[in-house]
Amino acid sequence: MADITKGVRAFAVGTAISRVLGLARESVFAYLYGAGRSTDAFNAAFRIPNLLRDLFAETALSAAFVPVLTETKQKSKAEQNLVASNVFNILLITVAALVVLGIIFAPSIVHVIAFGFGKFPDKINLTATLTSVMFPFLLFIALAAWAMGYLNTEQEFFTPSLAPAFFNILSIVTPLVLYAYLVKQGIDPIFGMAIGVLLGGLMQFLIQIPMLFRKGFHYKLYLNVADPNFRKIVLLFIPVAMGLAASRINVAVDTFLISLLEERSMTWLNYAFRIMHLPLGLFGVAVGTVALPTISKFVVEKKYDEVKATLYDSLKLVFFLTVSTSIIIAFLSYPITRIIYERGRFTTFDTYATTQALILYIIGIPFAAAVRNVAAVYYAHKDAKIPMYASFVAVGFNIVLNLILMRIIGYRAFPLSTTISSLVNILLLFHFLTHKIGPFNIKPIAHYYMLLVIAACVGGFFGMLINQFLSSTLGVSFFYQIVTIIVSGFVSFIIFYVVCLVLGIHEVKSYVKRFIKR
Repeated sequence: MADITKGVRAFAVGTAISRVLGLARESVFAYLYGAGRSTDAFNAAFRIPNLLRDLFAETALSAAFVPVLTETKQKSKAEQNLVASNVFNILLITVAALVVLGIIFAPSIVHVIAFGFGKFPDKINLTATLTSVMFPFLLFIALAAWAMGYLNTEQEFFTPSLAPAFFNILSIVTPLVLYAYLVKQGIDPIFGMAIGVLLGGLMQFLIQIPMLFRKGFHYKLYLNVADPNFRKIVLLFIPVAMGLAASRINVAVDTFLISLLEERSMTWLNYAFRIMHLPLGLFGVAVGTVALPTISKFVVEKKYDEVKATLYDSLKLVFFLTVSTSIIIAFLSYPITRIIYERGRFTTFDTYATTQALILYIIGIPFAAAVRNVAAVYYAHKDAKIPMYASFVAVGFNIVLNLILMRIIGYRAFPLSTTISSLVNILLLFHFLTHKIGPFNIKPIAHYYMLLVIAACVGGFFGMLINQFLSSTLGVSFFYQIVTIIVSGFVSFIIFYVVCLVLGIHEVKSYVKRFIKR
């Protein structure tokens, strides 16, 4: 069994920096703009290029690109670079054309996606303009994902995981610098965020270029859609893309439905989603990203026992990391939301509303993280059909739940449905897993998961009590809020660790040692 901990640690460190800066970006966003017409318009507009982000960037591209690139790497570096160059050239042309169409048809797209905004002409017009401004972000982020796929194949995880930090830095600095100027010019200052998104997306790609050349990449002016290796990528990409298209359609439907709810609903959900993505991106995505090239290598070498062992280890590792962090964050959700967002135009009421969404989102993190890890086995076998079908079912389930629950619990329906559909997705993937790797007993994994939940709940509960005591003792100034959250969070994790040992989860010792050793 390969030890993927080193790669996970490198990815997690880079991602931690990126995610913390991402929360700083959201904090600046909340301070400058609060929650209202402009923020709803921006969040709806940003969702539109993001509908295609997973398709042409990150998830789908990595799932199709990394296994084939790993296979060609075994043959020669020259063939690997030829495949990478071909994918780059085709991606550049295809996504650029899509961006142009997106800019041209932005008003029509917005009228469909954010239908509920139509009753406010100024709001829907602002959304359409912001969409046109931000559409080129899709091209930049697709090229950044291509670079990440190449580097991950070379077992380089730190640089790609750190690259989003530069996106966040420019997303913070740009609106701060432009705010007063835009106001003086009579332009809605929310355009500062849109410009920051563009500059940040471009930098996320450019910052990876030096490492690409250090890892031996040499660009070739090669464009051939009939290339056998490219056809392998396409054959794997299509079902992955179709599965992701279902999830993107789900996002589009969600945006349509949320736009019908009370104003600020989309903003509350967006703020909660950003916090939720801290542990998911930090650990869930990290383990899945590192596991894919490792499992792909074992599949190429036909070492199927190693595939199964690596999957077991990656699932236990991802549950250890995500169950602990997600449940503890859930217990401390209100003070965390307050310290990140509650200032400027972001009110106490907004904090309460965002906290409710956050709790419902975050309990589904372990399921979403597990989906990436189990799906990696299918992708390594160049089979994306089963993940696609599982995605179709989960998305359909999610939409039906939203339609039913939004009438009862409003905006809270959307994070709750997301969590439940993630559970449905992972159960389906487990059900069909034996077709790929033979017998795979999930009962020990399920037992291990439940013990982690108990330990995390105990740690989170005591952390919440400590947070309440310190808050009443020290007060709620910004400095003391930071101290209180750090102390209560640290105590929560210590208690979690101790309870794990009491419950007999001895793997936690191994994971801690593997993470801290050089």
